[in-house]
Amino acid sequence: MPRSRNDRIKIKLEKDIVAGILKPGERLDEVSLAIQFNVSRTPVREALLQLSSMGLVEMRPRRGNIVAQIGLKDLLDMFEVMAQLEGTCGRLAARRATKAEWELLAGVHDTSRRAVNNGDYDAYYQCNVEFHEIIYQASRNPFLAEQTMNLRNRLAPYRRSQLHQNGRLQGSYNEHTTILMALQNQDAKTTEDLMRGHLTAQGGSLHDFIATLPVDVLNTPGNQTSAYT
Repeated sequence: MPRSRNDRIKIKLEKDIVAGILKPGERLDEVSLAIQFNVSRTPVREALLQLSSMGLVEMRPRRGNIVAQIGLKDLLDMFEVMAQLEGTCGRLAARRATKAEWELLAGVHDTSRRAVNNGDYDAYYQCNVEFHEIIYQASRNPFLAEQTMNLRNRLAPYRRSQLHQNGRLQGSYNEHTTILMALQNQDAKTTEDLMRGHLTAQGGSLHDFIATLPVDVLNTPGNQTSAYT
């Protein structure tokens, strides 16, 4: 079964979970999903495994799979930690990246500009992933890069969804431009600050994103908290 089919199912399910179409605690039956997507159960099972690793699906042996309940506090905590990890990656990359990595990063950034001009959210998101992963690897700290990517994968559907906010696509591209300049200037402190700010979406877009989450998501256990600033 082509990998792309698994990915299409995963992306559709993750979008429905984040949008609240699939609600916390809702059962995800493999047979029903296979019929819905007109595929065998194998790609469905693979998609559910990926969503489970991202914390969006709870796989319960002999009891079936359900949409996980992710509290708002948990989500904010993860974004907060992610911001620190990204900042550290940026600081180290500014000191350790090679000229070849700067050029590779610039090439990915140029490709993402075309995606912004075309309003192609999916293409931009793929460029965004590649842009950040080059920085992770340029930190020359494999453990840090691995931990950052693991948490990034858990937050992927939420970060993907953020791009659809009004003006966020262009805003993200502009932030990448300043990050690239700081990296090329080997300005570790500025790069760290920019990476942290980019992740927490300065200017209030993180809070705007939270405001768009369905009530069913916001009312899950552990959501009695105030957003950090």
